Amino acid sequence: MQLNDPAVWTARYRAVREHSLALAAPLSDEDCGAQSMPDASPVKWHLAHTTWFFETFILEALERDFAPFHPAFRVLFNSYYNGVGEKHPRPQRGLLTRPPMAQVRAYRANVDARIAALAGSGLDGESRARLAALLTLGLQHEQQHQELMLTDVKHLLAQNGLYPEYLAEALPRALPATPLAWLHFDGGVTAAGYEGDGFCFDNELPRHRQFVEPFELASRLVTNGEFLAFIEAGGYRNAALWLAEGWDWVCTQGLDRPLYWRRDGDGDGNWHEFTLLGLQPLDLEMPLTHVSLFEADAYAHWAGARLPTEAEWEHAARSAGALPGGPPALPHPEGAATPAAQGYGPLLQMFDHCWQWTGSSYAPYPGFRPAAGAIGEYNGKFMVNQYVLRGSSCATPAGHARASYRNFFPAGTRWQFAGIRLAR
Repeated sequence: MQLNDPAVWTARYRAVREHSLALAAPLSDEDCGAQSMPDASPVKWHLAHTTWFFETFILEALERDFAPFHPAFRVLFNSYYNGVGEKHPRPQRGLLTRPPMAQVRAYRANVDARIAALAGSGLDGESRARLAALLTLGLQHEQQHQELMLTDVKHLLAQNGLYPEYLAEALPRALPATPLAWLHFDGGVTAAGYEGDGFCFDNELPRHRQFVEPFELASRLVTNGEFLAFIEAGGYRNAALWLAEGWDWVCTQGLDRPLYWRRDGDGDGNWHEFTLLGLQPLDLEMPLTHVSLFEADAYAHWAGARLPTEAEWEHAARSAGALPGGPPALPHPEGAATPAAQGYGPLLQMFDHCWQWTGSSYAPYPGFRPAAGAIGEYNGKFMVNQYVLRGSSCATPAGHARASYRNFFPAGTRWQFAGIRLAR
C-alpha cells in the first residue's frame, strides 16, 4: 500500500472496512452475536477482531500516547496470538453479549479515525514503511474474515428450522454443466509459490522448484448431480472408498450427505440445499460445495480418479492462464457459483466458485521462515494436521485470490465453500 498518496490508501482502507459492515447489514443484532459451533465465530466478534488487529499491531506500536479504546478488548478479541497475551476462549465467543453491536461499531469508527490520523502524521521513513506493510496485511486479514463472516453466518442460519434467508433474493438456476474433459499437463520441474512485487502471505513463500509427474486435471468442478450419483450408489456406505479416519468420521457422525443438503424442505421427498438465500431445490448443475476432504477423497476414488496435489493445481492454473475474476462488491454469495463466468480457456471454475481440496498436507515451503514477533503466528504454527485448498470461492472478496494462495483446513471441515476437482 502506498502511503505517499493519501487518496489511494484512504480509498482502499475505507472500501475494505465498509464492506465488512455491509456484509453485516442484512443481519439483526441477535444474528450478529450468536455462535453456532466452536469453529465458527459471531459476526460481531469478526467485526471487533479485525479492528483489534489494527489497534494492537499498528496503533499500539506507532501511535504517540497510545491508549486502548477499551482495555478489556485486548483479551476479548485476541484470536490466537500468544505473543500478545491472554485470549477469550474461542468456543465461548458467542457468550459475549457485551459489548453490544453499537459499541463495536463505535470501536471500528474510533480506530479508523486514529489510523487515518496516524497515516497523515509526520512519521519517519522506517515507521512509514512499517505502517504501510501492516496496513496491507491488516486489510488482507480483514478480507479473510469477510469470507468467514459469510460461511459462519450460513452455518448459524442453517441451525434454525425456519431456514431463514441472509439475502431475500431468488437463486438463479445454473446453466447445464459442460461435459467433463481431462486436460493433460506435462511433468517436469515447475515453479511454485508467489511471484511478483505485490502482497502475498508468508506461507506462499519462498518461490521454489517442485517436480511433478505428467498428470491430467478435470476441466471443471464436480456438480451436485454427479455427487448425488455417488450417494445413490451407496458411497457413504462403502468403507472401501474411504480413508480409515474418514470412515470412522462418517460412522461416528452418521453422515450420508453434504452438510447443507436436506430432504425435508417442502415435504415432497426431493433434495433441497440450504443456501444464504434460504432453502432451495437442489440444483444438479451447480458445483458441489460444503464437503470435507474425506468426502472429496472418497468421491474421487469412486470416480476412478484422485485429488490433485497443490503443486499440480498451481502448475495447471499458471499453464492455462487461469486468473480470478472476483465476485461483485456486495456478493450474491451463492448465485455467484452459477457458470455466469466459467472461462479461463480450457480450465473452468478454477476461481470464484468454491475452494478445491488437494491431497497435499499443509506444510512449509523449503526455506520458509515466519516473521518475528506475534505477527509471525499468522500462518506457520498451523502447519500440522491440515490440508491445502486452492482457488477461491463465491464468498471470497474481489481481488483477494491468486494462483499461489494456500487456504488450509482440517480434513473433516465442511462449513467452508469447499468442493472437488478431480485429477489422475
